[in-house]
Amino acid sequence: MLSAVGLAIVLFASTNIDDIFVLLGFFANPKFQTRQVIIGQYLGFAVLVAASLLASLVSLVFSPAHVGLLGLLPILIGGKKLVELCVSHGDPEDDLGKPALGNVLAVAGVTIANGGDNIGIYTPVFATSPAASIVATILVFVIMVAIWILISHFLVNHRALGAPIRRFGHIATPIILIVIGALILYEAGSLPHLSL
Repeated sequence: MLSAVGLAIVLFASTNIDDIFVLLGFFANPKFQTRQVIIGQYLGFAVLVAASLLASLVSLVFSPAHVGLLGLLPILIGGKKLVELCVSHGDPEDDLGKPALGNVLAVAGVTIANGGDNIGIYTPVFATSPAASIVATILVFVIMVAIWILISHFLVNHRALGAPIRRFGHIATPIILIVIGALILYEAGSLPHLSL
C-alpha cells in the first residue's frame, strides 16, 4: 500500500506541475472566486480520473494526438479572455458579475484540456493495479489537488509575491492558457490533425 501511495504522489506531481501556474492565474484574476476555482479544479480532475478508470476498464487506448486536441480548449478560453480584456480596456472589475457556473466550467475545462497526458499515464496504472491500490491512488490524488490549490492560493496571497501576481494575473491568465494549449497540441503531436 505504501508503494501505491508513493507512486500516486509521483504520478500526480509529474503530470500536474503546470497546473500550479494555471491555478495562480485563476486565483489572481478577480473575476474568479476562490470557491469557483476549487470546485472547477476538482470537477476537472474528477473527469480525468473517471476517464482514466473507464479506459482502463474497457481497455481502450487513447491516441495521444487525438487527446491532445483538447489543447484547443485553453487556447479558445485564453483568446476569449484576451478579447474581453481588450474590450474592457484592461479593467478586471468590468466583468465581476460573470455567472459562477461559467467560471467553474472554465476552470474545469482548462484542467481537463491540460490533463490529456494524465489519461494516458493513469490508464495503464489503473488497468494493472488491484482495487485497493486504485482507491489509495485516488485518495492521494484528492489530497494532492488540495495541496496544489493551497500552494497556489498561498502564493497569490503572499505579502511580497501576491501583489505583483494579483496586479498582472488578469493579464497573464489568458496568455498562460494560450501557451499551455499550444504546448498540449505540440507535445501530443496533434498539430497535423488540425489541418484535416
